[in-house]
Amino acid sequence: MSNIENCIIIGSGPAGWSAAIYAARANLRPLLFEGAMTEENRVMGRFPMGQLAQTTEVENYAGFPSGKLKEFLSSAIDPSRQYMFPPVEEHAHAVTGPELMELMRQQATNFGTRVITDDVVSVDFSKQPLVLNTSENGSYETRTVIIATGASANYLGLPSEEKFRNRGVSACAVCDGALPRFRNKSLVVVGGGDSAVEEASYLTKYASKVYLLLRRGEMRASKIMQERALSNPKIELVKFSVVDEVLGDDVDPRVGVTGVRIKNLQTNDTSVLEATGMFLAIGHTPNTKFLGGQVETHENGYVAWKQPYRTITSVPGVFAAGDVADDYYRQAITSSGTGCMAALDAERFLASAGFH
Repeated sequence: MSNIENCIIIGSGPAGWSAAIYAARANLRPLLFEGAMTEENRVMGRFPMGQLAQTTEVENYAGFPSGKLKEFLSSAIDPSRQYMFPPVEEHAHAVTGPELMELMRQQATNFGTRVITDDVVSVDFSKQPLVLNTSENGSYETRTVIIATGASANYLGLPSEEKFRNRGVSACAVCDGALPRFRNKSLVVVGGGDSAVEEASYLTKYASKVYLLLRRGEMRASKIMQERALSNPKIELVKFSVVDEVLGDDVDPRVGVTGVRIKNLQTNDTSVLEATGMFLAIGHTPNTKFLGGQVETHENGYVAWKQPYRTITSVPGVFAAGDVADDYYRQAITSSGTGCMAALDAERFLASAGFH
């Protein structure tokens, strides 16, 4: 640990790359840990490039309208990185998640961001310089840290669910609900809280019918959200039921999910709901375990911002951006915005300390 870095960014989703772009343009020479290509990270949705690496079309990120993007992508991104691209000749609807992340990565490295494909497994934030310990590359000292590790959507853990992820199984209605495979089709939402009702209500804009699957005989959502669900003619409550298996065609990716087999907890009977999609709304878990409790979090585990409209955490020199600190919006574009904010906050922290 001979060299002390100015800024280390942990995480490689929209927040991480946006922070890297701004930090690099500010001549901070940021170092970014994008995560390791491990099976555990894959299963937990923590692969490099964040959740968007496992997302198909991204229609709601500004600047990428539908049309022919192939030529632009081929010229903008290093050919050695294009293995992440899906095997499609045209982009009829939008840029894909992996492509958008590769574009951000390329932009960050163009400005001098250094990238290491490794996990930060523990930290020591007790004093300056801050210390980060990695899985395979030893320890690093730095004056500022931007935490952009995101949050992992909670899934049921069924093998069939994993098989059809991004082929009809999703944990984000706003991200995926408008995709062609879901339009004018029946869909299933799993969950009974406010988030589940929000997801179901949003999906009724596109779906012909939305089944809201409840473990209990009533929703856990707030009264106003319950009223919203009950008054929506497209939403049907399926009570005392859980998912038994996701059904579909796992050979042809154009087909994907065709139904959800459910089990009634009162009778143990099973039945099939015909649907082209299943949306999970059973919460997210912020990726903060590696912090070892050294940064203050809210009761739900998300990193706490200590000043309004700032990405400042409880530790001087440590900033948080994206879904690791945002349990409300959880969108790529809002994550990018807070990534920008975190880089600016880090730059100003260094300037006030006389390092920049």
